[in-house]
Amino acid sequence: MTRINLDDTIVAISTPAGEGGIGIVRLSGERALTIADEIFRSKDGRKVSLFETYTTHYGHIIDRKQKRTKYEVIDEVLLTVMRAPKSYTKEDVVEINCHGGMQPVKKVMDIAVRLGARVAEPGEFTKRAFLNGRIDLTQAEAVLDVIRAKTEGSLKVAVSQLEGELSESVNSIRDGIMEMAAEVEAAIDFPEEGLELSRRPELIDGAKDILNRLGSLMSSYDSGMIFREGVLAIICGKPNAGKSSLMNLLLKRDRVIVSHIPGTTRDAVEEMINLDGIPVRLVDTAGISDTNDALEKEGIKKSKRYLKLSDIVILMLDASTGMTKADRDIMKLVGSKKRIVVFNKCDKARKGNLQKLREKFKGEAPIDLSVKNREGIGLLEKTIVKSVTSGVFNQGESAIVSNARHKEALDKAYGSMLSVKNALEDNAGAEIAAIDLKEAAYNLGLVVGKSVSDDILDRIFSRFCIGK
Repeated sequence: MTRINLDDTIVAISTPAGEGGIGIVRLSGERALTIADEIFRSKDGRKVSLFETYTTHYGHIIDRKQKRTKYEVIDEVLLTVMRAPKSYTKEDVVEINCHGGMQPVKKVMDIAVRLGARVAEPGEFTKRAFLNGRIDLTQAEAVLDVIRAKTEGSLKVAVSQLEGELSESVNSIRDGIMEMAAEVEAAIDFPEEGLELSRRPELIDGAKDILNRLGSLMSSYDSGMIFREGVLAIICGKPNAGKSSLMNLLLKRDRVIVSHIPGTTRDAVEEMINLDGIPVRLVDTAGISDTNDALEKEGIKKSKRYLKLSDIVILMLDASTGMTKADRDIMKLVGSKKRIVVFNKCDKARKGNLQKLREKFKGEAPIDLSVKNREGIGLLEKTIVKSVTSGVFNQGESAIVSNARHKEALDKAYGSMLSVKNALEDNAGAEIAAIDLKEAAYNLGLVVGKSVSDDILDRIFSRFCIGK
């Protein structure tokens, strides 16, 4: 468990390693301005500690040697001052924009450490923002979601959470629970008055309202996860059906080796594509068939594992050969998985074969493809999006749950409130309802960080980069 000393001044490189236009070193803490005074020489000679907040200044980073009158120029920089409490961490913050590259930023950070700063832990800047009360825990987690957003849709979900829409909903529900708890506790503390029968119906209605609001939040989770993590779509079929060619067309680049020789793909190839704001993890799998080739067998095993994990199966059939035993075996493996059936090589298919295939899958609106002629790809993309977004929320909606930790806490709060409702309806003692109300409030507090352990905080912020 990491114990953070908020009295420390921390420093970190906040830009990715390697060459770039700029490299940023960030300082935060009560000595940030003092350290900056030592290492920054402004063009007009003023000290950083005299700069106004939200101002940027041109100058040089210097490294003073043993004699205070001599120094070495490290880099030409722009320095920005953000004074507490109106900064990212609610502490004094200094950001130094160096020339991009590892040496300038590393040298600046090393000098700051020598002057008393400590290298920040992963996510410590955002953790300080949380601990200092600038943001709650859902907003802190949303910072990482914004950084890792894969599509415009996932970015919108993350930004809505960063702006506090989920926090507002959770806190509102929690406030309602706390009001109910206060009333029930009063009945326990003053038993001579009891929990008036006339008040029970109102409390039951209140519990039902809270259950409905919790249920609405929980129901957004599956859709929220689609935008946050994406869906796993597997291109599945027998060897030489055209799976790799389809993968390349959907990616709009030659990612997978294509050959007329069956069994060319011997491993699963996974790539991310963006279809109308939906992140789709697209996987080209080895053709599933009976084979004696050891490498091909391993590829088929991996194909079957991906098939079990998949959200959508793009079942590819070769229209030029019609339905075969291999196709029927694959369909058994697909089972009840959500699938999109495509007939490839329709340009080469006999009318009889194509008609039989259409009859067999007439209830599924199969898609005719000719990967070779690039025909039917647009319809397939639209069908994938429709399959994914059927019943999905509008991205403009507020209070979207897209985090497994939040969903788990909401589930527990829902269970507790269900017990409260049942206890009130059964005329049970107020003590039973009071216990469950406290449990519901506690679990909602976990979502926004009002009742969260150091271990949970460590797990959350360990996923961040050092400089965020």
